[in-house]
Amino acid sequence: MPQTIRIAAALLLNPQGQTLLVRKRGTQAFMQPGGKIEPHEQPAAALARELFEELGLQVDPAEAIYLGQFSAPAANEPGFIVQAELFQLHTKVQVVPAAEIEEVVWVDATGPIDQVLAPLTRDLILPLYRTLTALPA
Repeated sequence: MPQTIRIAAALLLNPQGQTLLVRKRGTQAFMQPGGKIEPHEQPAAALARELFEELGLQVDPAEAIYLGQFSAPAANEPGFIVQAELFQLHTKVQVVPAAEIEEVVWVDATGPIDQVLAPLTRDLILPLYRTLTALPA
């Protein structure tokens, strides 16, 4: 039975409606920004901490809109499942890769995505993102 990694992840949107994907150093797959939830840490607080550590973004956990819990095979840890608490956030601030993040890319819901994607991003989060962007404002 696979082991579970609990993470907090962001569907981080810019003013153009694009979402941010990140790639960790030494890996191939792009995924949502975020990271592991520490023991006794609330998911939104973990997300705020990870976004600051990985991208230099300062976000208020109270502004994170909870979208649900999603699970998929881990992209970088064979035999593990990631269980993500997903939040939507908006930013106008330029992001800069830091810590273990090597590359960032903003992608559009309607355009092709040429990057290798983590299963959670490819199979669950990007389809949700496309649904959300198709809804009338």
